[in-house]
Amino acid sequence: METGKQLRMRETPIPGFLVIDLPVHGDNRGWFKENWQREKALALGLPDFGPVQNNISFNEQPGVTRGIHAEPWDKYISVASGRVFGAWVDLREGDSFGATFTIEIDPSIAVFVPRGVGNAFQALDSDTAYSYLVNAHWSAEAQGEYTFLNLADETAAIDWPIPLAQAELSEKDKAHPRLADVTPMPPRKTLVLGANGQLGRALQQQWAGRSDVDFVGRDRVDLADPAALEQIRWSSYDTVVNAAAYTAVDAAETPEGRSAAWAINAAAPARLAAIAAQHRLTLVHVSSDYVFDGTRELHDEQEPFSPLGVYGQSKAAGDLAVATAPRHCILRTSWVVGEGKNFITTMASLAERGVDPSVVGDQVGRLTFASELARAIDHLLAVGAPSGTYNVSNAGEPLSWAAIAQRVFAQAGHEPGRVTAVTTEQYYAGKDGIAPRPLRSAMDLGRLEATGFVPRDQLEMLDAYVDSLAGA
Repeated sequence: METGKQLRMRETPIPGFLVIDLPVHGDNRGWFKENWQREKALALGLPDFGPVQNNISFNEQPGVTRGIHAEPWDKYISVASGRVFGAWVDLREGDSFGATFTIEIDPSIAVFVPRGVGNAFQALDSDTAYSYLVNAHWSAEAQGEYTFLNLADETAAIDWPIPLAQAELSEKDKAHPRLADVTPMPPRKTLVLGANGQLGRALQQQWAGRSDVDFVGRDRVDLADPAALEQIRWSSYDTVVNAAAYTAVDAAETPEGRSAAWAINAAAPARLAAIAAQHRLTLVHVSSDYVFDGTRELHDEQEPFSPLGVYGQSKAAGDLAVATAPRHCILRTSWVVGEGKNFITTMASLAERGVDPSVVGDQVGRLTFASELARAIDHLLAVGAPSGTYNVSNAGEPLSWAAIAQRVFAQAGHEPGRVTAVTTEQYYAGKDGIAPRPLRSAMDLGRLEATGFVPRDQLEMLDAYVDSLAGA
């Protein structure tokens, strides 16, 4: 066999379903082809779907017909001998549900079948070897996620070359439902871990009303437990947002706190990175300005790690682990303000109670409101931002904690001069168990802004936040 074809890819009416023309080189001995060549396939535009299992269906006689089965994984299909008539029906949720495509496949043609597209074929020759690469291991448990369609469905109206009445079918395939009775296969979901923390609650507000997001709190998955992640059915997800963290900076310096910080901030992200690689997930992870020593005026994403304390060390280790996931997004942030007790609510309370606080004036950075961090996560996922690290905070001129406290007092209708700025050394003098803090936490937001995200000004959001406290 010598086809003379050039390697090329063709699109079809089913979104994501692709036909690949394969050059086949033959002589008096037989023929040879590169059935799957990853580098060339990616250059054509095929997805890097990560096959892990190769299956072959051998059919002795013409007329053997199998399907229509939609499995929860992608497939790359070809034949090693003979010819088949292939038929595919989109059984996924969405506008293309029910779209149908057929083509005859010989060794010079392959097809890429996305998850949720029903697959069927009919052998046209004797001794047909139908081969398919899949990107998930078969399991009995996974069969519960299959979607089936009857081969004779009138809506799909597949024109089988050999009438089904004369074909060889299994009893199971004869009993599959018609299209009107099929429950479409839903898309993979997003999983949010740490759903009850500041960021988790902000994400719940950001994604309110979405049925494709599962929020899981520590009561269901405690990342300090090495076995906690084993209970999750990862095939149901394509994205996991790790909003969980150990954030008790000072407690992390104690033996018990050190163990917890490393378990949650380093070991758990390492396990998530391995899971993300295995299941082809996008892993979103939140980092901290504490991975730096704060000696630079402005931190960019390429700055080497230089953590001062245990908390920062554990976060840096987590970042390194997450970066090994093929699809990852690390959001490095600072000075997070979310629901519940925080620096802003504390200052507002002191102002109302007539307390005049001393606040550090030599630690400089930008606030990051949890809602803004959630909005950045939503944006980066929506635009398909390249894997890597993105600095995320509110915009505006970097300020000290003391300057922010004075702004809170002023916005709440109190004299800002009641706030006294002191040095970090003065503030913590005589106090034990205090973790070292970076003095400079402001980050370069250029890479984030290049994706089209426009961070809101920190003072604009601060004023609105203080006003909301007064109206609460």
